[in-house]
Amino acid sequence: MSYDDGMKVRREVLGDEHVDRASAGTTDLTRDFQELITTYAWGEIWTRPGLDRRSRSMITLTALIARGHHEELAMHLRAALRNGLTVDEIKEVLLQSAIYCGVPDANTAFRVAQQVLAEEGLA
Repeated sequence: MSYDDGMKVRREVLGDEHVDRASAGTTDLTRDFQELITTYAWGEIWTRPGLDRRSRSMITLTALIARGHHEELAMHLRAALRNGLTVDEIKEVLLQSAIYCGVPDANTAFRVAQQVLAEEGLA
């Protein structure tokens, strides 16, 4: 896979607005990092045939909750919706994470999800 393949998937999953904003904010310091995540995360991992995007979104949400990456969680909640997860499925992922990631992390995830869903007109 290539940078172009990664950019295509990144745009499909995260949306043009997000990717355009991230690209516009690229500096000499961050350029190599942006190229790395586009080529590796999006071009090599998200394009693999072994899991569909819905499954990858569920896994990603869980990992972000477990690690406390709330800014990335908001972005990937939007991506999960774009990848076809329903609000009820997102709720189930958050409930599952309460058991395996911890109640405080799930509590924060529900707060972030409520805000994202409200912004998307789904709450």
